[in-house]
Amino acid sequence: MKKRAIPIKPVQPFLPQIPGQAALSCYTPLVVVETNFNQSGIFPAVSVIAAFLMLAVAAAEVPDARGESVVKPALVVVRAGATSAEIQQALDVLPASGGEVVLPAGNFEISRPVALRRNNQILRGAGPATVLRLEDDANCPVIIMGEPVNQPHRTVNHLLVSGLCIDGNRFHQRSELWQGTREGSEIRNNGITVQDVSDSAVKDVTCAHCRSGGLVTTLGVRRLTVQNLEAFDNEFDGLACYSTADCQFVNLYLHDNPCAGISLDLSFDHNSVTNAVLTANDLGIFMRASCDNRFQDISILRSRHFGVFIAQADTGTPQGLQPVAHGECTGNLFMHLNATNCGGPAFHINDSTCTNNVVTENVITAFQGGLATDTYATF
Repeated sequence: MKKRAIPIKPVQPFLPQIPGQAALSCYTPLVVVETNFNQSGIFPAVSVIAAFLMLAVAAAEVPDARGESVVKPALVVVRAGATSAEIQQALDVLPASGGEVVLPAGNFEISRPVALRRNNQILRGAGPATVLRLEDDANCPVIIMGEPVNQPHRTVNHLLVSGLCIDGNRFHQRSELWQGTREGSEIRNNGITVQDVSDSAVKDVTCAHCRSGGLVTTLGVRRLTVQNLEAFDNEFDGLACYSTADCQFVNLYLHDNPCAGISLDLSFDHNSVTNAVLTANDLGIFMRASCDNRFQDISILRSRHFGVFIAQADTGTPQGLQPVAHGECTGNLFMHLNATNCGGPAFHINDSTCTNNVVTENVITAFQGGLATDTYATF
């Protein structure tokens, strides 16, 4: 399918700020180049290590201009075609001060998740030509930001994943869940799983053909910026967010997903979604238990059913479905919403408990399905 152009708007993302400057010492012979340049405001200076194998790296303390000891983060360039184990080793040997692992253009076969599980880590590709493809029967997520366990023990801060494409190879995976009955068994096989992470970013990434979702945030994600994300042909949703607050989602192109372009549930609060194009998904936006969010410049095209579907979360009981406490959607603002050629109503609020949801400011409407007659929105 031909990609739809998305105008890029300026944004002030939450980018990882890794403190300090450092030099590096290497336990094995490497090509070490000392340089001084700006990495999108992340590193004031770095040391670059170019290696064809994943070799141990340590940080060394050196005096700065004032004679004080400081530590500079590392930058490791991985060879094209490296295995997921080698990429993981590169991340794991970064010094405690953090650093960056760079993936050049090329194909990388992934047999186990690549996990950014310590503070101040960056995984950066060379753009669309850097492709991480899940191997047949790997049955795992491709990237995990945060601790790769069912219930993380601590929040991981200041992570960045950028400049790469993920192919989840979903038709050659047997399971939506990773690890069977072992630790990690509650983690779904998404393109990128972000869990219990704060003050981090995902930029310039494509997630396609994943066995579960494209990009999924969960378990207490705070102050994450997602910028320039494309997600398509994933088993369920392009972008799914649970227990996520105070985050920014900017410049999204989510299309041809069998479920929702965007699915929001289980406390999605105080976030902003700006400049999103949601095309040919089953639903444009599905929302439950989501409060005080702002949606601006959203285009929903050719949804098979609803454009926007908003509902109260419920749960099964012996007496049938019952509302979940605090499971309503309230206080959400939609500015400049355009929903066109949807198979069902373009904007539908299913439950009277979902109040104070407002669509405003010159809304462009070409609603094939119209508005649901029992909607509780304010226009």
